[in-house]
Amino acid sequence: MAQAAVDEIDTLVDAQRFGRFGLSLLIWSFLATFTDGYEISALGLAVPHIVREWHVPPAQLGTMLSASLAGMFFGAPLLGLVGDRFGRRPAIAIGCLAYGVSTLAIILAHSVGQVTVLRFVTGLGMGGVLPNVIALNSESSPKRLRARLIILMFMGITLGGSMPGLVAAGMVPHHGWRAIFLVGGLAALVVGLAAPFALPESVKFLRTRPDRIAELLATLERMAPGKKLPQSLAAPIDRPIANVSIGALFTRELAPITLLLWLCFATTLMANFFLANWLPTLFGQIGMDPQTAALTSTMYHFGATFGGLAMALMLDRIGFLAVGGLLVVAVPAMLGVGLPGMSPAALGLLVAVAGFCVLGAQFGSNAAAGLIYPTACRSRGLGLAFGVGRVGSVLGPWVGAKLIGLKLSLIVMMAAASAPVLLGAVAALALAMVGRSRFGGWRLDEVPAAQLQME
Repeated sequence: MAQAAVDEIDTLVDAQRFGRFGLSLLIWSFLATFTDGYEISALGLAVPHIVREWHVPPAQLGTMLSASLAGMFFGAPLLGLVGDRFGRRPAIAIGCLAYGVSTLAIILAHSVGQVTVLRFVTGLGMGGVLPNVIALNSESSPKRLRARLIILMFMGITLGGSMPGLVAAGMVPHHGWRAIFLVGGLAALVVGLAAPFALPESVKFLRTRPDRIAELLATLERMAPGKKLPQSLAAPIDRPIANVSIGALFTRELAPITLLLWLCFATTLMANFFLANWLPTLFGQIGMDPQTAALTSTMYHFGATFGGLAMALMLDRIGFLAVGGLLVVAVPAMLGVGLPGMSPAALGLLVAVAGFCVLGAQFGSNAAAGLIYPTACRSRGLGLAFGVGRVGSVLGPWVGAKLIGLKLSLIVMMAAASAPVLLGAVAALALAMVGRSRFGGWRLDEVPAAQLQME
């Protein structure tokens, strides 16, 4: 590809006003992450009802709770590859449809084994949606707003994650626990079917495809209405940068960033999925009724919403220092949740602070990964980061099940959950120092693709 054409597209993307194009992209991306977030916490809220209805000890549900996370481990790099080869938009649609159909199918399940298989399929779709949505927004948003828009879009995860708690409190007493999956499955199907028509394709991706130049020009006209487009944009492509290999993630420029980013993802997601899946059950074990436990647990996701807003303001200025700082604060908040004799109101506040810090930090990692990796390997870089992160997210519920089986106190459970957060804080602060060395400041920037051309 002619470098002049690449620069012209970057200029057009960065110069665009935030209008109808950007707002539509933000809304539909938000809806995609909303349905993804709903699926993350849906099963955890159904667990107490499954335990009673199917007479299964909670300690035996670790595999079921980890099944979707195992699916994400494979789905993130798989649909990341689809996104880099065929486009971000079809990968997002495929992911939403996969977890929409499998979630609806849980309504017909009658055993833990059936739910486990269906949740693995759910995870395949969930794992692929997030890296492609981040890549699409990274490549379609102006640089001055990029980090903020990515985080705002990603806050759909937190609001979606809070919705099953409200559904559980309002609908389960009247319609049973399967109502949680009916709502989530239908919402995902709607977004998946609408995505091919509502979402634009990445203009940076389209420029690497000679047979899609007309679509590129049409998308740029929507992005910058009334602006005369340079004729060079329709020129033949010298070399599609999509040929950059996955080894580009481990070049001298990216290797330390990639490895530390993986550690941030794995540790933060381990703590996140531990809390999201087991808080309702843990609160039930200290005497809370199911409705109060569900509402108190929901504060985790509401807190995360404000954590995302704070990260949107901080990431552009101080990069990974913001991520490390939030993770440091998360540790005492999580330990506080385990203190005995806490009232539901106090617990709700501490849970909200934990959500503010843990998921706020995760949002920062997500956005930073989208900013660092170039177009040629962005979906794969994000997909692998999410895939490696799923090791932590699979371990979170599994370790939680084992610890519950040991009948440990709540304070010990929270101490175990906070240990990976502390490790993640160290990794994030180290990443901040590496970023400062690579980019000449705390703010993060995209590594030039010219440095990563590897066949």
